[in-house]
Amino acid sequence: MCGIIGIIGVHEVAPFLVESLKRLEYRGYDSAGIATVHEGAVHRCRAEGKIVNLETRLETEPTDGTLGIGHTRWATHGAANETNAHPHTDGRVVVVHNGIIENFHDLRARLSAAGRNFESETDSEVVVHVIASYLDEGLEHEAAVLAALGDLHGAYALTIMFTDRPDILIGARQGPPLAVGFGDGEMFVGSDALALAQMTEKIAYLEDGDWVVLTRDGMSVRGLDGADVQREIRQTAMSGALIGKGEYRHFMIKEIHEQPQVVGDTLTAFINPNERTVALPTMPFDLGAIPKVTIVACGTAYLAGLIAKYWIEQTARISVDVDIASEFRYREPPLPEGGLAVFVSQSGETADTLAALRYCKAKSQHIVSVVNVAESTIARESDLVLQTLAGPEIGVASTKAFTTQLTVLASLAIGMARANGAIDLADEQRLMTALAEVPARITEFLHLEEDVQGIAQSLMEVQDVLYLGRGLSYPIALEGALKLKEISYIHAEGYASGEMKHGPIALIDEHMPVVVLAPSDGLFDKTVSNIEQVVARGGKVIAITDAMGRARIGDTATHIIEVPAIDPFVVPLLYAIPVQLLAYHTAVLKGTDVDQPRNLAKSVTVE
Repeated sequence: MCGIIGIIGVHEVAPFLVESLKRLEYRGYDSAGIATVHEGAVHRCRAEGKIVNLETRLETEPTDGTLGIGHTRWATHGAANETNAHPHTDGRVVVVHNGIIENFHDLRARLSAAGRNFESETDSEVVVHVIASYLDEGLEHEAAVLAALGDLHGAYALTIMFTDRPDILIGARQGPPLAVGFGDGEMFVGSDALALAQMTEKIAYLEDGDWVVLTRDGMSVRGLDGADVQREIRQTAMSGALIGKGEYRHFMIKEIHEQPQVVGDTLTAFINPNERTVALPTMPFDLGAIPKVTIVACGTAYLAGLIAKYWIEQTARISVDVDIASEFRYREPPLPEGGLAVFVSQSGETADTLAALRYCKAKSQHIVSVVNVAESTIARESDLVLQTLAGPEIGVASTKAFTTQLTVLASLAIGMARANGAIDLADEQRLMTALAEVPARITEFLHLEEDVQGIAQSLMEVQDVLYLGRGLSYPIALEGALKLKEISYIHAEGYASGEMKHGPIALIDEHMPVVVLAPSDGLFDKTVSNIEQVVARGGKVIAITDAMGRARIGDTATHIIEVPAIDPFVVPLLYAIPVQLLAYHTAVLKGTDVDQPRNLAKSVTVE
């Protein structure tokens, strides 16, 4: 969601604000702006659209000052235009905000009745006027902020500055993440460590209910009761260099090609290479005595959870429920004491997933998180963190984060099966050997990328695409449809192949391409039957299969994407790659914004 950066220092901050906003582009946004305080006045520059538009404006609207804040906005309340862009100000108080102020209608009505004038349609602007109203009543700046926080209902990460107090910068968190960075005679606040990495390696993370007063010499963190609290200062391993695309046209294709490396890196943390056995971290609970597993996630991470359900139930013989986080938290399911709750999130900050975690913790579940950011809120609130080593993922549509999540979840499934005796040592070694072969098979397939690019041309002009898969391939069909929707804006749906005759078959005609995942596994013959049924109705089939499958399918399919043969257990890891590439090249041919597709955000930190 929205990105925040704030700096109080000794140098002109505008260039650093813009550079930090560029590092936050991956979060998704539709406008951007910065503001500085200089000689008792606000200098503000905002622009609709991409940060390059803001940079163009700044060439003629310089913003001087050593105190400043910046923001990339993903529209919630109010249109995506310059008027609604952050920062917001009344000339004395300047605010940027990530989140949703749920009671903003009531606050706005109260403040308007008191004579305060609003310029925007946003919920965020009320924060400016609530603080200003307390200043007008005679409260000091810090007291005014604390009083205002008591009036706000909802979720917020805030950064606040004042024209008449250039010696302080204030941040507050309730829900969306906020981190503080430490420099030499300067301090920073931002949405995440990546935003701050160019300026510092020393980071402190605020917790819910924290608000912080920054000066050039340090920070003072307090709770909503006004009492001081302590937050650990950590070293972050985030690179200070702005992440680039290198030789690649987009971050997404770069990250697709990084998958052999990052899957291998992640696997290294979970495998004993000499014994070819699983090497999970020391567990704070008995992994062999888990009565039930609950997996909760959103989006692509939820689909990783669906695959883990197959792995755990088939290999460890333990019942698994998989839930979309936003539904789970309101469904309030009963959970057996001592169950295992697994939360999957690339950012570790997904709001609904975090709320579900806290529900499960209250129900005496063991909490395991699969996250890419070890310092994230979800990680910090877990009993055990199983970290994916994907590195920063900039493309909004998840690719390498997904396959590294699968790597971790497969290792967890094998570890659970070994712990409860569902498999023996030979089975464990066979499965871990299959996992170890995945990076090489992905590399092998990536050499055939041009074949996928040619097939993508057949999807450029279509309106709808159907994806079908059975067993472990079914969630990959869902993921393929999701990827195509996300970045090419083509309507696509994924179905279990056995469900085709229960409705979707009515849609199939000569205008409906059908992508079928058809590995040579125990369900292959049934999948071939589905292909024949599609062709009989004039549908054009794009089959993703191996050499044996290609020989069997023959000319029945319009196109075949051949992938290397691989153990059926790890099919999802390999077959994720062709559906990613098919979506990517279709989107490129259509000319869409691949890395930052419309309306999407990388990290959904509010409902």
